[in-house]
Parts: sequence; C-alpha cells; structure tokens
Amino acid sequence: MGEGYSLYEMGDDESLMRTIHLANIACGFHASDFTIMNKTVLLAKANNVLIGAHPSLPDRQGFGRREMSMEPDELASCFLYQVGALCGFLTCHGLPLNHIKPHGAVYGMTARDMSLARAAVGVARTFNVAFMGLAGTCHQAAAKELGVKFIAEWFADLEYSPEGKLIITKKHDLVPQTVIRDRVTKLLAECRITTTSGYLPLPEGVTDVSICCHSDTPGAVEITQTVKKLVDKNNEGITA
Repeated sequence: MGEGYSLYEMGDDESLMRTIHLANIACGFHASDFTIMNKTVLLAKANNVLIGAHPSLPDRQGFGRREMSMEPDELASCFLYQVGALCGFLTCHGLPLNHIKPHGAVYGMTARDMSLARAAVGVARTFNVAFMGLAGTCHQAAAKELGVKFIAEWFADLEYSPEGKLIITKKHDLVPQTVIRDRVTKLLAECRITTTSGYLPLPEGVTDVSICCHSDTPGAVEITQTVKKLVDKNNEGITA
C-alpha cells in the first residue's frame, strides 16, 4: 500500500483498506514519499487496519523488483532506515508497528539466503515485531533462530514454480477471478499451493496463513474482495 509518489498514484488504496486487515506500507525506497506515507498511515488508522513496514532494495526505477548485490550488514541498515521512517509516522498518530515484510526482489533474496534472512529478521527483532515471509524458507528458519514471531504468507495473485518458489515479476498481469477462486479454495480446503505444474502441500507445521493481494495487480479491489469473502466463509466454518 502507499506505492505512489508525489502526484502519481498506484492502486485504489481507499477501497482496498475497507477490505483488508493487514497493510504492508511502502517505506520510500521502491515507492512512496513522506506525504503519501503519512496519508496511507492515516487511511489504515481510519479503517482499523494493522500496519506492517514494507522495506525494499533502493530501486525506485525498477519498483524494487530487480535484484542487486547486498551484504547482510548493508541490508540491515537499509531496512532499519526505512522502517524507522515509517515508525515516525506511526508514533505521530499513536499506532504500533505490527510486522515487517520485505518487498519485491529482496523478498526472494532473503527467502533463499540465510545470511540475508538473518539481517532482515534481525531488524524485526530490533523493533520487537513479527516478520512476515514465505513458509519453509530461510524466512521461517531465521525467525525461529532469532526468536522472532513468524507470519506465514501466501500470494493469491502470483504464481509458484513446480518447486513451490514464488515467481516474482516486475509487472503483475491480470489474473481471472476464476483462477483466484480456485487457488484460494484449494489453499483453504486442502492446505495445498497451486503451482505452474500442479499442487504442493503447505510446509509442515503451517496452519495459519496470511493471504497477500497486490495493489498494482489489475482488478486488485475485486480480487481482494473475492479473497476476503472466501476467507470469511472458511473461518466461519472453523469457528462454528
């Protein structure tokens, strides 16, 4: 969320905020600026949405979706800088930081490189918040090692490789509603991830999953509303 810049807007944040319960807010390195960050925090507050920091590689031109070489200590400083900026606005408006979730290319980098994962998760430990990431990867292993609460995440509008790796693209294509429904239903009913060649089970021990929808995916509002309805119906059955 909050992925515009200056006079430019990215996604219908106001409509999305009325549907979601967690928002990952851009921290300035792939998108956003001080005005948009403040506005997005206020929008989340008005809709009682929990706020997570969404730090990125310093790559605004590539929207943070291009990999770059980064040493662990450099990445830690990069994340500290961005999360600190967001926390300034949270403090101003009397809100807590709920979690940290890397954005774009660095999400994939930290998922497969333990040294980078430790650096990113270490920032979550510094701020005493949870780390959101990909279950069964270095994200989860680093969180366990460092004693940081881990929030497992699954993506409704992105594809997974046959091995279960998230396929991160610079630009998100339109995903038909029928595909979204099938993916989410398969996850909720059978705890299985839809891949490009079939299905894989969720990593062992993972039962609670946060479902992500990107604000820059075409039809994001409709996708998010569909996911919310399916999740609510599923959760009603569990608590009934």
